[in-house]
Amino acid sequence: MNAQPLLHHTIQGHGPCIVLIHGLFGSLSNLGLLARDLVEDHTVISVDLRNHGLSFHSETMNYTAMAEDLNQLLDALNISSTVVIGHSMGGKAAMSLAGIAPDKISQLIVLDMAPVAYTQRRHDNVFAGLRSVIEQKPATRKDALACLAQHVEIEGVRQFLAKSLVSKDGYMQWLFNVDDIIANYHNIQDWQSIAPYHGETLFLKGAESDYLMASHQAEIIQQFPNSKAHIIANTGHWLHAEKPQEVLRSIHRFLSK
Repeated sequence: MNAQPLLHHTIQGHGPCIVLIHGLFGSLSNLGLLARDLVEDHTVISVDLRNHGLSFHSETMNYTAMAEDLNQLLDALNISSTVVIGHSMGGKAAMSLAGIAPDKISQLIVLDMAPVAYTQRRHDNVFAGLRSVIEQKPATRKDALACLAQHVEIEGVRQFLAKSLVSKDGYMQWLFNVDDIIANYHNIQDWQSIAPYHGETLFLKGAESDYLMASHQAEIIQQFPNSKAHIIANTGHWLHAEKPQEVLRSIHRFLSK
């Protein structure tokens, strides 16, 4: 089987390595607030997952494939030990990487995601908005946001999605691979349990988010027996964007143990 192309990535700074992994509909810039701080004393590698940002598009999208992409990148960069930080879908990709390459991960930090399958469809309005932009071919970012507003109520979500818009051939287009993300949404929701990863693991939860719940504790302990959790108050699923300083304090405390 031919190896996939390497994931698009950036490398900044010097020192021990940290890999940052964004969530669904994102790109490597999404964890930029964390990167700008961590780069002061670490080598920070920010990645675009498959079907996102400037990385390759593929009809296959599941956590095994995403973990293999990340592992291939680590091998290509000759990285044998790194901290891995992932948010949401990127958190599941990070946890899946811990399942196939545990020796390469010195510490693992998961932002507001549990190692479980989710059943609630949270993104159907987003899918409708993305498709309306594709169908209407708006000429400007403002027009694209107007298309999104017909389906996506929250302004912050529209602005987040719009970060992945580019002008090409005279109209606004998505960088991410909308059709194959939608086709693989069941895989993005899903989770296949991994063999226990015994490295130090930190789960950071947004207090107002329902992605990471007390009911997930048994599955977390089974797969990540050397883990602990910390709650970031007054924040939701986008904890790193809403409360970056609090998230960074928790990360630094965990890394300096």
